[in-house]
Amino acid sequence: MAQENADAGLMLAAIGGLGPLARQLSQVHNRLWYEQVHQDLTGPQFTVLCLLHTRGAMDQGTLGALANLDKSTAAPLLDRLRKRGLVDLAKDDTDRRRKLVRITDTGRELATRLAPAVVEVSDQMLAPFTPEERDQFLALLRRAVQGPQR
Repeated sequence: MAQENADAGLMLAAIGGLGPLARQLSQVHNRLWYEQVHQDLTGPQFTVLCLLHTRGAMDQGTLGALANLDKSTAAPLLDRLRKRGLVDLAKDDTDRRRKLVRITDTGRELATRLAPAVVEVSDQMLAPFTPEERDQFLALLRRAVQGPQR
């Protein structure tokens, strides 16, 4: 009986822990994003557009690192943005092996137009917290994602 209670406690801890909560947080964010931001632009695509808008053209590797995209994700994401006319990809004149990514005027307009809705989604999700708790929560999340794997 004691072992069953210990097992049950462990199981409850497992399903009430970080993984299930992170999944639920992601589900809520994805639903709000779809409803309020854009049905055809993902969060990572928006991040790429914002990075290019605020930092200027950069090589694909640097952009992928700044946007926290792995190499297998970055290339198809950029190709989708290119096909929609939101970014341009070109060979670097100084190093033909590198691809430079630039935001187009259409991409810049889209990112600028969607930014207020993205901020609103975050505000809605953080509404239960005081401003100090919001800052602390976001700081703790940043620490968690920079955890032992990096």
